[in-house]
Amino acid sequence: MALSLRPCLSLPRPPSLSSVVPRRRFAWIGCGPRDNRGPLLKGRILSSEAIQSIQSLKRAHRNGSTALSLPPLRRLIKSDLLSVLRELLRQDHCTLAIHVLSTLRSEYPPVDLVLYADVVNALSRNREFDDIDRLIGEIDGVEGGYQSDKALAKLIRAVVGAERRESAVRIYVMMRESGWGSESWEADEYVTEVLSKGLRRLGEQDLAAQVAATQMLNSKGFGNGT
Repeated sequence: MALSLRPCLSLPRPPSLSSVVPRRRFAWIGCGPRDNRGPLLKGRILSSEAIQSIQSLKRAHRNGSTALSLPPLRRLIKSDLLSVLRELLRQDHCTLAIHVLSTLRSEYPPVDLVLYADVVNALSRNREFDDIDRLIGEIDGVEGGYQSDKALAKLIRAVVGAERRESAVRIYVMMRESGWGSESWEADEYVTEVLSKGLRRLGEQDLAAQVAATQMLNSKGFGNGT
């Protein structure tokens, strides 16, 4: 009987990689803001010039510089000035925001009234009410139109929300001086409602009645022979 000389070898199986290589575990770390400020709004990107200007303004303000000696911003283009203004408002640096708004007014007139409304809201939030009256006093005039009326209504709401009677009355005077309630600038129903309710809330009952009467004349078609 022939015997097989080939050895029968039984080699051990190599260990699986899962038993040799330790499994790594990753921990997710959430990073939040370092102070009580909210995050940047989605899509908001500050240019290097805007960031440098913000840092320069804040540094000058910390050193006790007055608004008259704050760094000039005329070298910035309009979009950067707007970005700087919004970021300073986000951080509640109202004095610096007013300085930027002043530069916008001198370099790129006229300034959108929505920006004034945003600054008024920030001043009211920080209880800097006297600055609201000074800010409104610097507005040269207002004008009508679809977008302008929407911005005007937002500014009126901001001023009334801050309970600044003097500023609300001044806005109404500027509106009348600019032809509000005439054929060239018909009284928008929504603006009329916001203004009349605001004046009434601030104790100006007679002016509120005038505003309502003006809108009523417009709705009846005055100047059209009806």
